[in-house]
Amino acid sequence: MIKVTILTLICLLSTALLYGQHSGGVFSKNTCHGAINVFENGKFQLRFTGEKNQTTVQAYPSLASVASTNQLWCSYIADKSGVLNFHASVDNDYLQMIIFSPEKDDVCGDIKSGIAEIKRLQSSKNYRVVGLDSIVADGKMYSLRLREGEKIQVLFISAEGKKNNLDLDWNFKADKRLEQTTKVIDKRYDDFAATFTIRVRDKDSNKPLVGSLEIVDSKEIDGVYRASDLHFNLERTHEISLFCKLDGYFFDERIVKVHSSRDEEIVIHLNKIESGKSMIIEDIHFKPGTSEILPSSEPKLNRLKDFLALNANLQVEIQGHVFQLGENSALGQKISEARAKRVMKYLTDNGIDKSRLEAVGYGNTRPVFEEPKLLAEEQANRRVEILIK
Repeated sequence: MIKVTILTLICLLSTALLYGQHSGGVFSKNTCHGAINVFENGKFQLRFTGEKNQTTVQAYPSLASVASTNQLWCSYIADKSGVLNFHASVDNDYLQMIIFSPEKDDVCGDIKSGIAEIKRLQSSKNYRVVGLDSIVADGKMYSLRLREGEKIQVLFISAEGKKNNLDLDWNFKADKRLEQTTKVIDKRYDDFAATFTIRVRDKDSNKPLVGSLEIVDSKEIDGVYRASDLHFNLERTHEISLFCKLDGYFFDERIVKVHSSRDEEIVIHLNKIESGKSMIIEDIHFKPGTSEILPSSEPKLNRLKDFLALNANLQVEIQGHVFQLGENSALGQKISEARAKRVMKYLTDNGIDKSRLEAVGYGNTRPVFEEPKLLAEEQANRRVEILIK
């Protein structure tokens, strides 16, 4: 079978000290803030951990019957206006479902405060199948219409202590309209001010793509946009986070420093999901000399978790690599193995089936740059790669 490298996670590794023996997880299990992001239609297999999560729904008297803390959260943002249907089922015990819509911008904060709107509630413990459908029956409730850019949070609950698999068949049907190859959104308000531009393009052909772009950490331009070209004026110089996705392509995520005093253009080249193509995810950090993952890496690991959860048929090899001059050492080999296993543990702790994963360390035997001359090249050699088998 042809193996395809699909993700390279650039890590800050150090080989000066022995790797750590700490076995406890750094991060919480699946919670509202750690929700699995559903990006597109398809059949997915998720997994309850069976471990107790701190519930965030105490503020709702109507949810008193939802007692279990064995929870699985999913998040979805509609990139078009349309109707959502889905089918969710477990093999054992019961399955409950709650769908929340934010009152403000922070859906998880709104849920904790009790101000998020409950769009759908199926709290009966008589069903193993729940969902949304045009035909209401048993555990199924009626379909949910969403506006373009609207976000929902879906909470699934199962019996305490049960590590049930949850089979999810997600089907969002967008309203009919002509397929666009170019869509320009111009938010500029001053013709004489500097322009910040974001363009979405196909990596191979460089043709425009109408992708879904989420911008955060900028009060001026935060939001979800569906476009190929976006233009803004900025009042201040600061860093923003960009997340871009499109069906059939690998997602792109980056942090960009934007300036208010000069014209600037960011081109996001999306790579089609095809054999032989890869994607790089940066900023996975370990405590120096150990295999302990730093909390700052959680957002990147969550993206990887989501990718694997929503592509349940993939079998992957987690590969650890270190930067080290000279021959591969026993220490470097040991650290690379330990870090690959720690990434694997994070994934299994957050609901990815262990049988799909394998952790392997390669020390410094497979560098990206044979003779690195820059710090960035050394960092490229310090990495964890995810290989689809």
